[in-house]
Amino acid sequence: EVQLVESGGGLVQAGGSLRLSCAASGFTFDDYAIGWFRQAPGKEREGVSCISSSGGSTYYGDSVKGRFTISSDNAKNTVYLQMNSLKPEDTAVYYCAAGGVEVSLFCSLKVAHYWGQGTQVTVSS
Repeated sequence: EVQLVESGGGLVQAGGSLRLSCAASGFTFDDYAIGWFRQAPGKEREGVSCISSSGGSTYYGDSVKGRFTISSDNAKNTVYLQMNSLKPEDTAVYYCAAGGVEVSLFCSLKVAHYWGQGTQVTVSS
């Protein structure tokens, strides 16, 4: 059974930090790019950050560049998203997903094979 399990969400004040984790199982982790996407109420889902299967290529959405860092631990089949300098507009449900295309396409087109259930991130002002 394919699983992508997100953790690490929560409530934080503006300017604070959170680290999200995405633990993958049930598929060959090394064959897929992994990405973080978010969806705020009333808005479309957007690509936040994606990383290639090797970890050598990353993509960041313009709104998070310089504040968020994506990393992967292939030995643990886990991808992390370190989120610093959080803003109220970062409030959303954050989803982890696995896709088989190049990272920038994966993040921009949101073409995922598998999706996690999501974790809520709330940033208070």
